[in-house]
Amino acid sequence: MSHPEQSAGLRLNTLLAESGQEPLDAVQIKQFEDYLSLLLRWNERMNLTAIRDEEGILRRHFVESIACARALPAGIQTLLDFGSGAGFPGIPIAVCRREIAVTLAESQGKKAAFLNEAIRVLGVEARVYSGRAETLDAQFDCVILRAVDKMEKAVQAAGPLVRPGGWMALMATEAEMEKLKLAAGGEFSWSKELPQAGGVGWLLALGARAINSPA
Repeated sequence: MSHPEQSAGLRLNTLLAESGQEPLDAVQIKQFEDYLSLLLRWNERMNLTAIRDEEGILRRHFVESIACARALPAGIQTLLDFGSGAGFPGIPIAVCRREIAVTLAESQGKKAAFLNEAIRVLGVEARVYSGRAETLDAQFDCVILRAVDKMEKAVQAAGPLVRPGGWMALMATEAEMEKLKLAAGGEFSWSKELPQAGGVGWLLALGARAINSPA
């Protein structure tokens, strides 16, 4: 159902309140409104996201990603969004957790171009790696995966990109979660999964990589 009397930003704060989340501040609201208008405009020319209507983007992509950003542990300074696509959840994390330097890894050139434009317009602390995430020669405090193609293989490839003592974050359905944790390997200890606001049946799982893991 659309709410034409509300701006997208007000609607987003309403949806956050309905899911038990704190509202965004004025700067963040402006960033998410700019992000939404970019998404809608680019989606007319290319398939950035299967969810193409404003309400669906607010409810599924934005609310879910904001809740995820807020649930990530304190102390994370660097984060990799593995297979970022249209920027979920990496760009919302950069908006909501300004202390985190986000890398958006996206191998499809057109999507990488969109991500670069979104970073420029929103002015967030992020950079785009236009290539396959597993080819990065770096480690991160946190690596996050959401709705990535061939998710089990992606999780296996993501493990070495997490620094010892860092985190892997998985956004997936309950049905997928156990096999994804197995794919991550024995170096990760998983905490209780958190139900994700906005996504029916979606969970966020956090795995800590053992500090004595080989780098």
